[in-house]
Amino acid sequence: MIRRTATAYLFLAPALLIMAFCGVLPIAFVFFYSVHDVFAGNSFIFVGVTWFEQLLTSREFWGALARSLGFSALVLAIEIPLGIYIALRLPARGLVSSVLVVLLAIPLLAPLIVVGYLWKVLTLTETGLLTAAAALVGIDLDMNDPVVVWIILLLMDAWHWTSLVVLLCFAGLRAIPDAYYQAARIDGASGWAVFRHIQLPKLRLVLLIAILLRLMDSFVIYTEAYIVTRGGPGVSTTFLSHELVQTATIQFDLGEGGAMSVIYFLIVLAVSWAFFRLIVPARSRAERSALA
Repeated sequence: MIRRTATAYLFLAPALLIMAFCGVLPIAFVFFYSVHDVFAGNSFIFVGVTWFEQLLTSREFWGALARSLGFSALVLAIEIPLGIYIALRLPARGLVSSVLVVLLAIPLLAPLIVVGYLWKVLTLTETGLLTAAAALVGIDLDMNDPVVVWIILLLMDAWHWTSLVVLLCFAGLRAIPDAYYQAARIDGASGWAVFRHIQLPKLRLVLLIAILLRLMDSFVIYTEAYIVTRGGPGVSTTFLSHELVQTATIQFDLGEGGAMSVIYFLIVLAVSWAFFRLIVPARSRAERSALA
């Protein structure tokens, strides 16, 4: 048994080394920068938690964090219900179902920078197709209006990522045994009763994974939003990721940028751990239910 365990770790060693090199070492350097002040010539002066104290009293930091959290909350409020609805309306089997699944997967294949420039072109003042379509129905698509810009960003994110929720939910619905639906038909259950008592409970694990993925992706959004809005108008779409890049690479405040990165990392880690604590029991209950 001990020999088998040693052999297993031996085979895992290359992967663990790669993970350490690509993950642990960069994080260690970020932590190092977060407690130092950096000067030209790679001169480091230890300052302790000074950068963290400065950030936690900074209105710009809290404003960017609030905008990031608000964007993530709106994304989840739109994409999760919409994804469930579309998945429920898709044909369960057949050629049409396969074609629709392939079409839904197309936006997921688009690189982030392509999505950003696509929506940038769509919202150009004079030649944008979305601007022209809005003008036909009497809507002025003014990209200097913070409300309009937020709506555009939410539409862009929904177009790009709702398909992920749809595909996850569709797979979860396909995994529900037909016996549950047969029993519901015998009992004369309504469509709402079937959804509430059969489909939604069976989708709990899938929905937790979908919420986690969309929450993390939307919370760290950078490329698409920056291309479309450049953080404006004003700072209305300057998210925490934009604030971090501005601080670390443009202002070259590596110490403050390191501290911001640590806080960013801890938030993502805490949320991921919380969802992990929810997903593991849900998976255990799903397995017990399947065995029963």
